Amino acid sequence: MNFGESFIIAEVGINHNGDLNIAKQLIDGAKWAGADAVKFQKRDINKVYSKEELDKPRESPWGKTNRDQKLGLEFDESEYDEIDRYCKEKNIIWFASPWDVNSVEFIKKYDLQYNKIASALLTHIDLLKAIASQRKHTFISTGMSTIDEIGAAINIFKEYECSFELMHCNSTYPMKDIDANLRVIRTLRHMFDCRVGYSGHEVGLIPSVVAVAMKATSIERHITLDRAMYGSDQAASVEIGGFKKMVDYIRLAERCLGDGIKLVTADEEKIKAKLRRTKDF
Repeated sequence: MNFGESFIIAEVGINHNGDLNIAKQLIDGAKWAGADAVKFQKRDINKVYSKEELDKPRESPWGKTNRDQKLGLEFDESEYDEIDRYCKEKNIIWFASPWDVNSVEFIKKYDLQYNKIASALLTHIDLLKAIASQRKHTFISTGMSTIDEIGAAINIFKEYECSFELMHCNSTYPMKDIDANLRVIRTLRHMFDCRVGYSGHEVGLIPSVVAVAMKATSIERHITLDRAMYGSDQAASVEIGGFKKMVDYIRLAERCLGDGIKLVTADEEKIKAKLRRTKDF
């Protein structure tokens, strides 16, 4: 990770709709757009959801129950083996947010650089301990969470001496721009003395770019082939062309911020020679 720039994560999540070809297209798109990494989600649905929840009726391309839909969206080991191979071929980092302890164990075999705690799981103590025990740099999303809950999660990572950074987040899909409250990035940084990024679910690009001006150390946005595709996250995602535009804006914003040292540039010196006045003629 280059700590001089925001680390940009293209969140594939479950926007692949259980289709490995779509996943590869999203990996290609993220690479082309200039993302630093792609991220997936992994669940053991029998651990994450109750039988009652899974048996509820739900129409989807895979069947008529929640179970059918959840299973349809979940990649198995052979598919993750191919994702691992493909990302190495394309020279892009990948990692995943496990939603249960079984999935933490599942992901271990790939020896990934990073871990991720989804906002929904910030209070899942056993999961946090299983991830922190690996002592890999972990992104911790803070949507739906109180300061006390965030502090308790941080204490676990400190106990295990595991590197982490928080990600300010509002867990509405899609999020209204006016709900971004980006000053929380500064609040969390000062309160917990740590790196703080931004995980956004807005429709547009402006909050993600402004977050960089707030010194966000990482930016995570969902990526999609088409916001109109089937899926709960698609509407809060960015299509590939828009994702590239966002990355370009972020990198330009970082250059515009500069190093904070006041000096007269070489181009200014030329103008100064013509315009500077120290007395009336």
